[in-house]
Amino acid sequence: MLRRFWSARHKKKSSSPFMQKALQTQGPPVLLSSSLQENMETIKTELGNPHDLLIRTLLIGNSHHTCAIVAIDGLINSDMLHSQVLSHIQLTISIAGKIVPSEPETILNLLNEEVLSVSEIKKSSSFTDVIDCVLAGDIALFVDGTSQVIVIDSKGWKTRATEEPVSEGVVRGPRDGFTESIRDNTVRIRRRVKDKHLRFDGSFVGSRSKTELIIAYIDSIVDPEMLSEVKRRIATIDIDEVEESGFIEQWIEDDFLSPFPQIHNTERPDKVAAALFQGRVAILLDGTPMVLVLPITIGFLLHSPEDYYERWIAGTLARLLRYLASFLAVFSPAFYIALVTFHPGLIPSDLAFSIAATRDGVPFPAFVESLLMVTTMELLQEAGLRLPKPIGQTVGIVGGLVIGDAAVSAGIVSPVMVIVVALTAIASFAIPSYHLAIAFRMIRFLAMLAAAIFGIYGVVLSFIMIMIHLTNLTSIGYPYLAPFTPQMPQDWKDLILRAPVTFLRKRPGSLHPKDETRTGTGDPT
Repeated sequence: MLRRFWSARHKKKSSSPFMQKALQTQGPPVLLSSSLQENMETIKTELGNPHDLLIRTLLIGNSHHTCAIVAIDGLINSDMLHSQVLSHIQLTISIAGKIVPSEPETILNLLNEEVLSVSEIKKSSSFTDVIDCVLAGDIALFVDGTSQVIVIDSKGWKTRATEEPVSEGVVRGPRDGFTESIRDNTVRIRRRVKDKHLRFDGSFVGSRSKTELIIAYIDSIVDPEMLSEVKRRIATIDIDEVEESGFIEQWIEDDFLSPFPQIHNTERPDKVAAALFQGRVAILLDGTPMVLVLPITIGFLLHSPEDYYERWIAGTLARLLRYLASFLAVFSPAFYIALVTFHPGLIPSDLAFSIAATRDGVPFPAFVESLLMVTTMELLQEAGLRLPKPIGQTVGIVGGLVIGDAAVSAGIVSPVMVIVVALTAIASFAIPSYHLAIAFRMIRFLAMLAAAIFGIYGVVLSFIMIMIHLTNLTSIGYPYLAPFTPQMPQDWKDLILRAPVTFLRKRPGSLHPKDETRTGTGDPT
C-alpha cells in the first residue's frame, strides 16, 4: 500500500529525465544583450548588487575593445583569475601574434581558442545560465558588442581538510573521510575504484539551492533496472532547497513510516568503494560529507569495513556479537519487565530471591522503573551529542554514574535495573550504523509496553511483528531481509559468518549484478 502511495505521490514527475538541466527555469531563456553596460546593469539588478560581486572592466590588449569579468568573491580561485585570465587579456599586446580584430565575435572566438589557458571553458548566450554559473563559482567573461559570454570553470573556495570519520571509527583501516566538497569526494572514490566502467552521472536538485548531485556506480556491475529506478526517484525531487543528503534519503525511500533506515549514509570512502564493487549505487551531494548507499539490507547495516580487514575468524566473531547486541538493545528491558512482573517462576530461585531483595522498597512497578531509567539514558545520550565534545563525554559518563547511584540509593530503582539499562546502552553502542541504532531505540519502547501488558507473550508478539515488518520492507524495491528472505544460500557466506576472502567469489545475488563473479582473469567486456 505504501509503495502504491509513493508511486501516486510522484506520478506527475516520473517521466522526467534524470539528466535534465535543473538550472533551467520555466519559459524561454533570457538572452544576453550585445551591450556590455546593459549586461552589467542587469547582473547587478538580478543579484541585488551584493558586496561580494566582482566586476572588472578592462581593455583587450592594446585595442579599444572592452570586456568585463564577473565573479563572486570567495567562490573562485583568485590565483587562476590573475595568472590565467587577467594577465592573458590585459598584458597581451596582440592575440596569438595577431592584430586584435575589429569584430567582437572574432575577438570572443580568439579569446576562447587561443588566449585563455584554462582547462574547462564554454560559451553561453542564456542570461539565466550565466548567472547560475557565476553563483556556482565560475567566471563570466563579457565582450562588448557580442551577445555571447565565455564561462570559465574557476571554483576554488576553501574546504575542510581531510579528517578521520567521526561516526564510523575502526581500529584497522583507512583514516580518510569525505568532506563537504563533492569534487574532493569523487576523487577519493576514483583513488579506490580505478575501473574504466566507473560512472558519475551529475544533475542538480533544489529549485533555489541548485545543489550539485552525483550518482556513482560501476556500469559493468550494477543492475540496470535498479539504476533506472534510482534515477527516476531522484528526478521526482521537487523542493526549493536541499541542504543535506538527508533530504534525498527521505524523498526517495520506500516506506517513510518505517523506523528502519532504507538508505545507508556513510562518510567512509572505503565503504562506498566496497559497495560499488558489490553492485550498489552511491549518491553524492555537494556540501555534505555524508554519501548515500543503496539498496541496503539489515545485514549490510550490521557489517563494518573492519570485518574484511581482519582475519575471517575475528570478523565472524565481531558480527556474531553485533547480532547479539541488536537483540539485547531492543529486548533487554522488555525481558526484565516480563520476567519480574509476570513470570518470576522462569528465573532461577537464587536469582529470583536476589532480585526480589533488591526491589524491596522500590515504589514503582517494573514497567515504570524501566521506563524512567531508559528515558534517562536516552536524555543523557542526546545531551552528550549536543554539547561540545569534551563536555559531552563528561556529561554522559559522570551523569550516568551519578544518576544511577543516586536512584539506587534513594530506592527509586533496583540495582538490577541499572545493570539491565547499562547492558542495553552498551549493546546500542556496538551497532555500526547510528541510524539503525536509533530505530532499535524507538522499537525498544514498544517492546517494553508489550511486555508490560502481555508478559513474555508480548515480547514474542513484538518480535514477530518486527519480523513481519522487515519481511515486507524494501530498499529501492529490493528485499530488506535478503538473503534471509527470499532465501539465497549462496550469499550466507558473507552474512552472519564472514567466510575467508578466498571463498567470497560471488557478489550478492540479491542485487542482481551484471557481473556476478568477483574473481576473473581480466576485463569482463
